[in-house]
Amino acid sequence: MPSTFVGRGFSLEEAGQTLSEITSNLLDSLMVLVDVLTKESIVCKLKMLKTASSFVNSRLHAVKAQTLVLASGNDELLPSSQEAERLRGALEKCRTRLFRDNGHKILLEADFELATTIKGAGYYRRTKKTDFVSDYLPPTPDEFQQAINHDRILKLVTDPVMLSTLPDGKIVRGLAGLPREGPAVLVGYHMLLGFELGPMVTGILSSTGVHIRGLAHPFMFDKSTEQLMPDSAHFDLHRIMGAVPVTGANFYKLLADKEFVLLYPGGAREALHRKGEEYKLFWSEQPEFVRMASRIGATIIPFGVVGEDDICHLLLDYNDLQKVPFYHMLDNALNHNGLKLRTDSMGEVKDQRMHPLVLAPKVPGRFYFVFGKPIETRGTDSKTFHYIPSICILKAFSQCQLLTWEKGLRDKEEAQRLYLQVKSEVESCISYLKEKREEDPYRSMLSRLLYQALHGPNAEIPTFEP
Repeated sequence: MPSTFVGRGFSLEEAGQTLSEITSNLLDSLMVLVDVLTKESIVCKLKMLKTASSFVNSRLHAVKAQTLVLASGNDELLPSSQEAERLRGALEKCRTRLFRDNGHKILLEADFELATTIKGAGYYRRTKKTDFVSDYLPPTPDEFQQAINHDRILKLVTDPVMLSTLPDGKIVRGLAGLPREGPAVLVGYHMLLGFELGPMVTGILSSTGVHIRGLAHPFMFDKSTEQLMPDSAHFDLHRIMGAVPVTGANFYKLLADKEFVLLYPGGAREALHRKGEEYKLFWSEQPEFVRMASRIGATIIPFGVVGEDDICHLLLDYNDLQKVPFYHMLDNALNHNGLKLRTDSMGEVKDQRMHPLVLAPKVPGRFYFVFGKPIETRGTDSKTFHYIPSICILKAFSQCQLLTWEKGLRDKEEAQRLYLQVKSEVESCISYLKEKREEDPYRSMLSRLLYQALHGPNAEIPTFEP
């Protein structure tokens, strides 16, 4: 306490005198409490508390309501974090959130937002049953800033370059070629551990105002698996920014609401790939998202992203981890039966298991994004027929009928053709970026730091000519 007063400009003598006065006042107050709260009164109240506590603890198992327990890591009065862990085990539908830097009066602290915490835990809902699409509330300015801050370091060291394709096929820097109205499906390659997610979602929202809703692995919404994470709130920001579990129903609802949906057909297998599998697509053979997009008339936007190999080495992949003693116990905990995906698929894409990776950092390179030319699945103008296979056009004219794109996509063969075209576009985007980044004089972080030192920290760093 004296050091605190000295830090505020008091001399050591003044600090000692002030501390003496505070102590005297406290002692006077304590003497009053001694007169009011007698020894017998305190003992009686402690007995009442013990009896009531025993009764409550014996009935916790009967509580069926969803419960969210907030614990302060810096609580100097009560063991909040330990009590939160106890309650999580005693209550059937309980989730906990630990705020390591907050104190005892967490609800009164300026940097704490209760509504944000409830949304992040997935507990905000409008009806009795949770609906991740209709229950969603867009991020507030503070929540959006929180998302930007979360990826600030990654964005700083990788300085993402975003390119888009105009209607005439020209590739330009920026997002001028990205549609502004939905429904739309952004389909692309899932970078290692999803490094591209934060910079892409916040970058698009900042530049265009387009809010992307991601279809995410159910692992991110499961109570039991979040307990295996270092921080139970690890995925809360994803939910705040609009991620929903990947199901056909959620996909349909988002498109019906004219949303922009982010879809990775390769899923976890792509984001948690093995050594030597960088930029390899692991897509199902079923054109599921194409048929869904066609029913709604959604625009499909293929995109590619590269740069994961510029920021880290993959030291241990899933094949390596399987050789580690007792790893199978963690593997079983992470991938219980309730979280299996693509059980009807064949080959590598069927393996959607979650597992950790061991990485070694590099001197950071740069991230590159390119969004291909949007593919319309509605309408009958000439632009639409640009994407219809020639055999379909000939068949249409031979029958003197106009084959609309929507009807064509309901046919499995035509849906498969477009599916393969979208996949080819994504692979072309990746190949384009891998080739063009070799021409970027500022691909290295060191060269970018030198450029900013000469032109200012806020200067836009050049890149290759598209």
